[in-house]
Amino acid sequence: MTHRILNFSLRWFSSRTAAMVAIVILAGLLTPCIADEPPKPDPAGIATGDKSSVVDGAGNSFVVAAPTDTKSPDYAKGKKDADDFQAQAAKEPLAMKLADAVGHVRIGTNVAWTLNTGYLVLFMQAGFALLTCGLVRKKNAAHLMMLNFAAYVFAFLAYYALGYAFQFGAVAINAAPSNIGGTPTLNQFLIGAGQWGFLGGKGFFLAGPAYDAGSNCLTLFQVVFMETAGYIIVGAICERITFWAFILCELFMGAILYPIFGCWAWGGGWLSQLGSTMGFGHGYVDFAGSGVVHGIGGFAAMALAIILGPRLGKYGADGKPRAFPAHNIVFVVTGTFILLFGWMGFNPGSTLGATDLRIAVVAVNTNLAAVAGSATAMVLWYFMFGKPDITMACNGMLAGLVAITAPCAFVSAASSIAIGVLAGVVVCFGVLFNERVTRIDDPCGAISVHGFCGVLGVVCTGIFADGSYGSGWNGVGAASYLGHAGQGVTGLLYGDTRQFMVQLMGAAILAAWAFGLTYGVFWVVNKVKSMRVAPEVEVEGLDVPEFGMRGYPEDALAIAE
Repeated sequence: MTHRILNFSLRWFSSRTAAMVAIVILAGLLTPCIADEPPKPDPAGIATGDKSSVVDGAGNSFVVAAPTDTKSPDYAKGKKDADDFQAQAAKEPLAMKLADAVGHVRIGTNVAWTLNTGYLVLFMQAGFALLTCGLVRKKNAAHLMMLNFAAYVFAFLAYYALGYAFQFGAVAINAAPSNIGGTPTLNQFLIGAGQWGFLGGKGFFLAGPAYDAGSNCLTLFQVVFMETAGYIIVGAICERITFWAFILCELFMGAILYPIFGCWAWGGGWLSQLGSTMGFGHGYVDFAGSGVVHGIGGFAAMALAIILGPRLGKYGADGKPRAFPAHNIVFVVTGTFILLFGWMGFNPGSTLGATDLRIAVVAVNTNLAAVAGSATAMVLWYFMFGKPDITMACNGMLAGLVAITAPCAFVSAASSIAIGVLAGVVVCFGVLFNERVTRIDDPCGAISVHGFCGVLGVVCTGIFADGSYGSGWNGVGAASYLGHAGQGVTGLLYGDTRQFMVQLMGAAILAAWAFGLTYGVFWVVNKVKSMRVAPEVEVEGLDVPEFGMRGYPEDALAIAE
């Protein structure tokens, strides 16, 4: 009897044990299914923006999030607050639906703002076209217009296929743009990981996780920034480059050069995270792209101009430079004002949100630097050569705009004037240095305006930033920085030497990256097949040989008569 009872007990225990094991295994298999599903793209935009998107003026969330650090002394209180919020939400579903609606409207407002400012930046293409066309000789007018037009077409296609994914394929890891709903599905580096990412790995051809309303908003805004870098090179390589070589340059810019550095600075990559990883201030900071856009474009233009060499007749037998006067000053001035107008999207739009009221400060700072740069260039040229030069006055305005683009959100009005004055000086001496010392032929002054003044803007961020804005930038100092609650990005003049150092380092890296990679790639291309038109084509003008039509056909009729 005892033996039977023992056998029965063993069989019962074994069956229960097997059942328990089976339950544990099944639970493990089902856990991924019953847990919170991973974020999905929202191409319709109907699920983007809810109560979690509602914030006050200081950016504090409406939703009480559950704490994740169980070792924190405040864990118990945080857990209770989160539980209380969830309990209250269960009791008041109508209030929560209202909060969801408010959050959706907030995101919708910011998306509309970002798209509209992106359209302003897109209109800058017309300004670049008029400016560069007006600055060159009449026989190359159609050539300049075609280069500006083709830059948009081919660089956009390259960015669509590869560039966007390389730049923002991992943005959700460290830098998701919450103002437009974030991009939670773009969360993988192709090279690197965590805070040491070097290349985004999702969103190729804007498919999969990039097929999302918030992501497409970011795409539109960022592609016109990339295109700006693509337009910059036009001004330095025009009047002598073949069309096929130019297209190759634009594909390179849209697919590789711009997006990779853009990932480091804006896509959550390693350069932006140096504050968290190495203690360098807030990491590399470039609000609207003095370095990411203008510096990259300017130093790529320098490399290409060196490879191509100067235009025929630019330097005489005595080695002295000869001036090739602008053929249409009206185009130059009109183009400059269109660019100033477009910059009101470029800089204020970089908040990615109309609900960030710093846009007013950014807009005023941008204009102040522009006029200070132009005034400085006019006065300086007058003292050096006896007369002000309208083309240098326009370049001075653009130089001020470029230099203020990185620090525009972080500085005061007085600092903006100082930055504009510095830019006006740099652009004047930069043009003379390139023409007379390095003998780099830059027909439109693009290298000086965008390259030199782009680096200046990056460094000025590390000098003049006053700490009034940017708390939590790149994940640093959300609660306190430099011993002060709410302290934002802070420069050398206000006590943060570390920010100054990382800005210097970032400026050096961007110049080396843009110049070095561009020169290396296109030196090889030029060895395989010359990127420059034949001498007789250059003498005649590129309009007819390259594109089959003149910018001014009436000139040909007058000659025939």
